[in-house]
Amino acid sequence: MTTSSETSVVNVAAMGPRIGRANPTSVSRFRQVRRWLAHRLIRLLMTTYFAALFMGNYLGRRRRRAQGGKRILLTGTFFSDNWIAAHLGPLAASRHCSKVWMVSTSPVPPMANVIGICPPRWLIKLVGQVPARLMIFAWTALLKRPDIVGGFHLLVNGLLASLLARYVGAQSLYFSVGGPMELLDGGIWAENRLFGKMETPDPVVEQKLIRAVGTFDLVVTMGTGAITFFRNQGIETRFHVVSGGIDAERFQPADSPPTSDIILVGRLAEIKRIDIFLQTVKYVADKIPTVTASIVGDGELREPLEQLARDLGIEQRVQFMGHQPNVIDLLRQARIFVLTSDTEGLSLALMEAMMCGLPAVVSNVGDLGDLVSDGVNGFLVERRSPHDFADRIVRLLSDDDLLRTFSQSARRSAMQNEVSAVSRRWDDILRPQAGEE
Repeated sequence: MTTSSETSVVNVAAMGPRIGRANPTSVSRFRQVRRWLAHRLIRLLMTTYFAALFMGNYLGRRRRRAQGGKRILLTGTFFSDNWIAAHLGPLAASRHCSKVWMVSTSPVPPMANVIGICPPRWLIKLVGQVPARLMIFAWTALLKRPDIVGGFHLLVNGLLASLLARYVGAQSLYFSVGGPMELLDGGIWAENRLFGKMETPDPVVEQKLIRAVGTFDLVVTMGTGAITFFRNQGIETRFHVVSGGIDAERFQPADSPPTSDIILVGRLAEIKRIDIFLQTVKYVADKIPTVTASIVGDGELREPLEQLARDLGIEQRVQFMGHQPNVIDLLRQARIFVLTSDTEGLSLALMEAMMCGLPAVVSNVGDLGDLVSDGVNGFLVERRSPHDFADRIVRLLSDDDLLRTFSQSARRSAMQNEVSAVSRRWDDILRPQAGEE
């Protein structure tokens, strides 16, 4: 099941060998049985889920009219304060939002009208981080009875949010952070431990997940590509693009000369294709021997990627920075921002980089084209080829005037995602509909 608008996303499985991918021809009998059981279990769970949704239509509380600003309960997993601030700050600043509760296992940074809720340590030790967070999320929904219940990512935060909303008489909200990749092939690409156990595509689960998206009252995506995909599947609900808000005062171009040429910010996960990035640096170094590159992020692929850098002979050219809670200084020290991903929403790291005046050289996938205009503020690479990435990077590094022009354009483009602009977008989304008040 594919659509023309998402060809680059759906073909992610056919992009060739990558670091971290298991060899499908060497699967043991035990693993085949485990996959079969995972497929049947998840199909059963999705059937049970829809039964619970059906019961919620009859047993749940009647939806209430919001009095004053809306009270919003959310849950999700985040890896930096910048990420959560970019999404919650503009939302909480909306004129039609009175309070946001955020249930998370990580501390929520201080923000006006935002209350962080963490599960108790004893519960985490007893059942684990994710189950503890979801249990506290459900309990808070029943206790607080918010006007909107939402989750970042469909699996499993969004699914639970849609279910809870029915039982507490609230609107349901799904933040589609990963776009179609959260449900394609049954969610096996979504980096969710439960659905990932299937390992191979399941069209039955995929159809159920598509159906689940249609149960939400409101779906917020990071870019227009995801909306096109969902609508092509016949999903009819309220869609809005809200990719997050960037503080233009904090993320500014540097006054001092850059100390690094290329920077990539992202998890060291298979779908980010850091292997392509390293090969790109190799080709750039062949033409510009003094080039330097930084990789900001961490993950299970760090050791094999570091080994690949050594094999390519660029270990002195590339610095693995690991996880950094605040990347502002690192972005301001670089000249060009690069993403070589197989798929992306509208990357928050990309928006931050462009706000700092960095031209972007990125894969032409997902929603990246919503912000990057090819040949204006960066380059969209049609083929995931290290040679193509390297050609664009060398062109920018070899032409100071072009680099300066792209830098200025990148900053101007990023201003559409400045905090106040995104907050006004939330004003429109949360404005009471006819009959609500």
